[in-house]
Amino acid sequence: MKLLTHLCLGLALAVPAVADQSALEAAIAGAHRTPAWVARDQYRHPLQTLTLFDVQPDHTVVEVWPGGGWYTEILAPYLHEDGLLIAAHYDGEDTQASYRPDSRKAFDKKLAADPAHYGRVKVVSLMINESTGDIEKAAASHNSVDRVVTFRNAHGWAARGISDAMFGHFFAILKPGGKLGIVQHMADPEQNWLSGNIGYVGREYIIGRALKAGFSLEAEGFFNLNPRDHKRYEKGVWQLPPSLRDLQSDEEKAPYLAIGESERMTLVFTKP
Repeated sequence: MKLLTHLCLGLALAVPAVADQSALEAAIAGAHRTPAWVARDQYRHPLQTLTLFDVQPDHTVVEVWPGGGWYTEILAPYLHEDGLLIAAHYDGEDTQASYRPDSRKAFDKKLAADPAHYGRVKVVSLMINESTGDIEKAAASHNSVDRVVTFRNAHGWAARGISDAMFGHFFAILKPGGKLGIVQHMADPEQNWLSGNIGYVGREYIIGRALKAGFSLEAEGFFNLNPRDHKRYEKGVWQLPPSLRDLQSDEEKAPYLAIGESERMTLVFTKP
């Protein structure tokens, strides 16, 4: 059993991390980043997160369902010279959720507009048949990648009943010794979050799905926790920033801005 050591930033890796701190810091400080997204660093802690995930500059990394590309803006320049970023996005013809084709189109447009930073990113579709759980379009081939990272996506897998399929695919595409890094809105233990998609997911559920797929839990970081987040909102996690769903006036937004972004678990799993 691996020895997991508590540190002020979270739970340390079982072996020393070799992520390139200076290169990560340079990518995070890059002028190419969207200013509104830079303002969210205080909640998302990209340096601590990617260091915990031990993402190295020569790695092949799959970023699962990158949305608008918040982490892509950091990972793409960090991996540009010696590594490879595979952005496993929604499919452009996905009909399982109405927002997905537009999300993919906007992501493709963003990358095409800045080849200096994104010209080496490989964009693929990751498609799961929600009826059968079959992988219709794979993120990568078996045993081919060093890291799989995913940020605030697991609530969708739980709601759609595809968690086992996703974790199984991540396990399959990682090389032996490869790591899966997950950040996810974290439900309280007593919350009945499975009754509907509120954006939060139980920590034990995520760990259970990963262990079932064959992973072992290696590390946990606590820098994405937020004790102000009580996790019980009419609109779910989307009532908090950055979404502030259906909140119009500054007065309405003020108490949610005071809470900040959601409390999140940050977990690292290893493929033996």
